[in-house]
Amino acid sequence: MKRIILVMCLVLFTISLQSQEESAEISFKETIIDYGIIENGVDGKRTFEFKNIGNAPLIFSRIFSSCGCTIPKKPEKPIQAGESGIIEVEYDTKRTGLFQKAITVNSNAKTPNVILRIKGEVLAEPEEDDREEEK
Repeated sequence: MKRIILVMCLVLFTISLQSQEESAEISFKETIIDYGIIENGVDGKRTFEFKNIGNAPLIFSRIFSSCGCTIPKKPEKPIQAGESGIIEVEYDTKRTGLFQKAITVNSNAKTPNVILRIKGEVLAEPEEDDREEEK
């Protein structure tokens, strides 16, 4: 009986030590950015804001997009516990039509993979005849 109690105490002690383990945890302000309807060729840069709500530095290993028309930029330095940061994304707004793209974020956070999304519609570039009429 004493052995069973001793083993149970050791198991509970081990579990409590593991729960106090330091780890990063990422919380995004939003995981989807809607560009809405935008003109052809306008600035396609947007930012995803996040905070490290864990108790260890947050380190990004890789951030990549579902296609070459979307270029994400990862923070180069670790984000300390309690600090905030941004992930910059640039969409090529010379591509007309509806779009929906995914950005995959890999880090050392409790949830190591997070999917961010951008969506919107880029209007067609005005025709040459339309431009001359405007002059």
